[in-house]
Amino acid sequence: MTKIFIAAPVPAALLKPLSDTAAQVTVYSHETPITPAELKAGAADADILVVPLSTPVTADVIAAAPQLKLIANYGAGVDNLDLAAAKARGIQVVNTPGVSANAVAELTIALILAWSRRIPEGDQLMRGAGFQAWEPEFFLGHEISGKSLGIVGLGAIGRNVAAKAGALGMTVRYWQRKPLDEPNEAALHVHYTDLDNLLATSDFVSLHVPLVPGTRHMIDAAKLAEMKPTAVLINVARGPVIDEAALLTALQNKKIGGAALDVYEHEPQVADGFKLLTNVILTPHIGNATVEARNAMAKQIADNIVAFMTGKPLKYTVAG
Repeated sequence: MTKIFIAAPVPAALLKPLSDTAAQVTVYSHETPITPAELKAGAADADILVVPLSTPVTADVIAAAPQLKLIANYGAGVDNLDLAAAKARGIQVVNTPGVSANAVAELTIALILAWSRRIPEGDQLMRGAGFQAWEPEFFLGHEISGKSLGIVGLGAIGRNVAAKAGALGMTVRYWQRKPLDEPNEAALHVHYTDLDNLLATSDFVSLHVPLVPGTRHMIDAAKLAEMKPTAVLINVARGPVIDEAALLTALQNKKIGGAALDVYEHEPQVADGFKLLTNVILTPHIGNATVEARNAMAKQIADNIVAFMTGKPLKYTVAG
């Protein structure tokens, strides 16, 4: 009998299809995240391991699971997995790309609007002292129409952000290692520029790159110094893409206008300094935290597990 260990509570959209198979399914259902020791114990006799992207699957975990044949990552990224160790064992790896692009893009736009119109500050004000009266100079924010957005990484999420930002009247430029061809740029109404120029001229800079060796700390003190003093940095990608110590210093010294962070370098910990600043919005890694996106991700995993059990080709495989 195929044994499946799922290392976190998951939607019914994943569990229901598995209940229709002959597999033995065990779910780690505690409210607190699974520990490395619990993960090893749960995976010890599993054929298939399902993990959220916040759970590291190290070489030690893989070594402790001699029967393991498939790892399904509940998330588009795979920086939590030791792909080399999986490849050495011949373990197949799949993830859930694409289906969360709209959800993450919506959050990106929401953060831009929330920062521009000072929504978190306004909420806190009304829960405290409130306001005295409508006044012409009171609590002014900014409109985003006519502002420039620089997108770093124009993959599925970046393209979705570009479309939404353009519809709201923003001018969109982008940078990535390989520019799009002209027809695709025209269709998206985006313009390519180099990273330094993007940072120097954008009112908002939004990061949408995967965490790989070449992107770790790609936004460091030197890059932050290139940004406009009024610019806002948005990170819904991965925390270590930014050198957080450098960002905190830049914000404290008002070298840039602000930031909106959904991910953190030492997640789930957040540096206390950020919590003291009014020019920062902090959210708890909720980029794809919508019912629609998480159910679609669950369906992708369920479909792949059923395909694996029935000897059919897998989708969204990840190379080691």
